Amino acid sequence: MIKQALIVLFFICITTVCNYAQSPSHQIWDGLLKEHVKANGFVDYSGIRENIKLLNSYLDILSDSPPEATWTRDEKMAYWINAYNAFTIKLVVGHYPVQSIKEIKRGIPFINTVWDIKFIKLGGQDYDLNKIEHGILRKEFQDARVHAAVNCASYSCPPLRGEAFTADRLEEQLEDAMRSFVNDPMRNNISGEKAELSAIFKWFSGDFKSDAGTVIDFINRYAAYSITSSTTISYLEYDWSLNDAAATPRSPLTE
Repeated sequence: MIKQALIVLFFICITTVCNYAQSPSHQIWDGLLKEHVKANGFVDYSGIRENIKLLNSYLDILSDSPPEATWTRDEKMAYWINAYNAFTIKLVVGHYPVQSIKEIKRGIPFINTVWDIKFIKLGGQDYDLNKIEHGILRKEFQDARVHAAVNCASYSCPPLRGEAFTADRLEEQLEDAMRSFVNDPMRNNISGEKAELSAIFKWFSGDFKSDAGTVIDFINRYAAYSITSSTTISYLEYDWSLNDAAATPRSPLTE
């Protein structure tokens, strides 16, 4: 009886191990980012285009390894953030040079925006960038810090991080990404008297309110200068110019 029980237990363990699919390595993506993303978050698209086979090999890994129920929350979130950023780079490189990612949708019938193009295949399913950002990352994880992690290949977007997001460092990376974004003088200009904020805080105000009660309370978690009731608040015009390292360098916002 004991022998039979041990045999059953053995096969249960074997089945469990076989059914457990580990999350994929993001090492290739990490190497590409370290090589081709500048300190200011701008991207060397020409360099990535020369390494397109390496990028494609990483995208193939993602396509063959969609999230499984056995993955941790952080493994899933890191996967989707990296997928969004990597496929965005792929889309831009495939049409480079362009002045803006928004130019890519021109001439494609029945497509509202570039983010509605279904060019992503993961685990046999078709996705567009909107589905990953709004239908998965925002909806399933409900973490407002994701807005500083995904990059829309534009000047006013939070800078593309120069490393891959990983499950073991995700909390640290999300905190750092949001803190850097809030205090980045090229995307937010916050002082004791006035706060010129990224339009992201207006467009997705509901996410920040759900997280901290108010948008201001959320920003004050990270800002070097706290916004008070006497602070004059306005929102900056969003610049959709491509975050191209080959473009003319920009200067921080000035008063």
